[in-house]
Amino acid sequence: MKKSLGSIVIIIVTLLLFNCSTSKNNTSTTQNETINTTDSIKESNSVTNYAKTITANDLKKDLYLYASDEFEGRLTGAPGQKKAVEFLKNRYLALGIPSPMGDNDYFQEVPKSYLPEGLGDSENVLAFIEGSEKPDEYIIISAHLDHEGIKDGEIYNGADDDGSGTVSILEIAEAFKTAKNNGDGPKRSILFLHVTGEEKGLLGSQYFTDVDPIIPLKNITTNLNIDMIGRVTPGYEDNPNYIYLIGSDRLSKELHNISEATNKKYTNILLDYTFNKADDPNKFYSRSDHYNFAKHNIPVIFYFSGTHADYHKPTDTPDKIEYDLLEKRTKLIFYTAWELANRENKVVVDKAIN
Repeated sequence: MKKSLGSIVIIIVTLLLFNCSTSKNNTSTTQNETINTTDSIKESNSVTNYAKTITANDLKKDLYLYASDEFEGRLTGAPGQKKAVEFLKNRYLALGIPSPMGDNDYFQEVPKSYLPEGLGDSENVLAFIEGSEKPDEYIIISAHLDHEGIKDGEIYNGADDDGSGTVSILEIAEAFKTAKNNGDGPKRSILFLHVTGEEKGLLGSQYFTDVDPIIPLKNITTNLNIDMIGRVTPGYEDNPNYIYLIGSDRLSKELHNISEATNKKYTNILLDYTFNKADDPNKFYSRSDHYNFAKHNIPVIFYFSGTHADYHKPTDTPDKIEYDLLEKRTKLIFYTAWELANRENKVVVDKAIN
C-alpha cells in the first residue's frame, strides 16, 4: 500500500481505531438492514470444489519465493521487479491462462517517463479468462506487484504489502481456470491485473486507466482490489476471522449487497467497514489501486487486513503471514468474483460521481 506523507501519525491513529472498531455499526450489515440482490447467487455444486484449489500451502509456497531476497524488494523498474514480473508471466503460462494482448505478451509497458525520476521502465502484468456468454464485460481482480526495494542495505521484502495480494490472485486465477477446463467457466471475462508503481503513487493502475486501458473502461463492470490481506491487525488478535472492506457501497449499493450475501453464503468472515467512512483520517479509500477505477465510476471493493508493526519495514517477511487466514480471505474474493462474473446483470452504478 502507498504510504501517505503523514504515515507516522496515521499509523498511530490507525492503531487507536483498531482497538475500538469492533462495534456492530462498523462491522458487516446491521441487524435492521435487509440484503436484497437483483439476481440470486449462482447455484453450482462445483464452485466450492473450485475454491478448494485455493490452499494455504500453495499460497505459502508462492509467497516464500515472491517475497524472498532474490526479488530484492521489487522496486519499480529495478532488476528485482523484473524478476517478479517474469515469475508472474511464467505462472500464467504454466496455468495455461493467456494474455489479453496475445502472443504470450503479458506485459503492459509503463515507460520511465511516466515514473518518478531515477526509476527505470516498468511493467504491469495482465492475464485473462474469456467469458463464455458476456466476453466483452470484465471483472478486474488487481494487486500491486512492486514494493520498496533495498534501503540502507536492507531488503524490504513486502510479504504482506503486497505479496499477499499477488499470490492470492494467482490462486484465484487457478480456481477459475480449473472451472473453465471443466466446462464451468465464467460468463463474464476475468482480468487478472498486477500493477507496478503503486508505492510511487498508484502509477501502474493510473497508467492502465488513464493512458492505455487495454480493456475499454466502459467494459469493466467491477474492480476487486487486494492489498495487504495476510496479517492480523492490533485489536483483532482474539478474533482474527475478519477483513476490512473499503468502497463496496461508494458507487453501487448493489455491489455491497452482493458482497455481503456471498460472504454469508460461503465464508462467514466478519466484514469491517471502519475505513470505508468518508471521514476516515487514514484515507485508505484513495491509497490503493482500486481508486483509479473508482474515479471512473467503476464499482470497487478494496480488501485489506490492516497495518501492523512491520508495515513498510524490512521485517515484513513471509514467515509472519497467517496462511490459513490468507486462504479464507482469498476464497471470499474468489466467491465474490464468481458471483459477479456469473450473474445475469452487471451491478448497477447508483452513486456515480461527477
